[in-house]
Amino acid sequence: MTTRDYPRILTPPPGPKGRAIIDRDTAWTSPSYIKEYPLVIAGGKGAMVEDADGNRYIDYMAGIAVSATGYNHPKVVAAIQEQAGRFLHICGTDFYFEGFAQLAERLARLAPGPSRKRVFLSNSGTEAIEGAIKLARYHTRRPALIAFQGSFHGRTYGAMSLTSSKARQHKHFGPLLPEVYHVPYANPYRMTDPIGESLDALHDLFGRHVDPSDVAGIFVEPVQGEGGYVMPPMGFLRALREVCDQHGILLVADEVQSGVGRTGKMWACDWEGVEPDILVSAKGLGSGMPIGAFIAKESVMTWEAGSHGSTYGGNPVACAAALATLEIVEGMLPHIQQMGDRMLGHARRMQEKYAVIGDVRGRGLMLGIEFVKDRATKEPYHDIIDRITERAFRKGLLLLGCGKSTFRLAPPLVLDQYDVDTGMEIFEACLKEED
Repeated sequence: MTTRDYPRILTPPPGPKGRAIIDRDTAWTSPSYIKEYPLVIAGGKGAMVEDADGNRYIDYMAGIAVSATGYNHPKVVAAIQEQAGRFLHICGTDFYFEGFAQLAERLARLAPGPSRKRVFLSNSGTEAIEGAIKLARYHTRRPALIAFQGSFHGRTYGAMSLTSSKARQHKHFGPLLPEVYHVPYANPYRMTDPIGESLDALHDLFGRHVDPSDVAGIFVEPVQGEGGYVMPPMGFLRALREVCDQHGILLVADEVQSGVGRTGKMWACDWEGVEPDILVSAKGLGSGMPIGAFIAKESVMTWEAGSHGSTYGGNPVACAAALATLEIVEGMLPHIQQMGDRMLGHARRMQEKYAVIGDVRGRGLMLGIEFVKDRATKEPYHDIIDRITERAFRKGLLLLGCGKSTFRLAPPLVLDQYDVDTGMEIFEACLKEED
């Protein structure tokens, strides 16, 4: 295997420069920040991150699936620099500029399904979810919203109300948005008949709590992110599409994590050929620049002028980054699937060797490795996630957990065979230390 100058650990992290930054951060920032481990980033290239003390890491978390084109991709950097040299801001709600119109058209044409689409640009995924909630209620004139247990849709009030990932994300923030209901997600690792059980719960909800004629939208992650990188069986999205069509409910696909090539197709919905009424995108859309979008069928985006807006949404520099990102990712889809298959192969071989790995799942470069105390009971093994994460960090691999006891492998989409093989070797070395 070709050797490179990463990963390398020159001093146990955090080193003196990193520690000084951490101390300053701790003294002045909100205590609500989580801080998974003491990574103090100073730069990077491709799938490599360098910290303030010169340590270098292979990145398997991409800033929570954000850095789609890696660090310092020359086309993204050039697009940002060129736009920044012309102008930084004009409010897209009130005025026009070419990049805004160009990105809206590009997203509308890339969205799943044959229907003509329209696009609203936002600053983030949670803002895009808020807009999708407003649009769904406006278009249908219905109040109720349905989401899934284990879901994560964001932290602002509407998005937080849809979220059902961790109780602390709701703690002391009530009352939340009214008329929001949750049903079980189709989890094949936890259910015998995942699609049937999820749909049964949905129909039970219709029979006991909310009539479907009062439901504006069903919000679903085609692959659950924060909830554990849960991959539902093929047919789940089609089944939801049928329920929505039967009752005049809008199907809203939250592709904030799963979109923009993450699963090896431009959108995770493309794996089932399902056309949502509204699709939400963010995270990897701008390769690190703050931008989100919701893309709706033209027949659904029926609100009048002034119904929704944003001062910074669709910022010119962020639009330039997003256009460059989409161009890069479109040409990389076969590579993403190839690298994802390679990483998945490593994970499955590890599953055969280590009983603590209960499940391995995913598509493209959106992979989950779930750890259990016992394969028979499938009891989550949370503590091992913390231990492996810490060991990996000390060895030069950046990991991130999700759900109760799952590692999410969501590296920059540009990683190559060296990054896959070397990173997974480090992962296994950390796991061996459990013995």
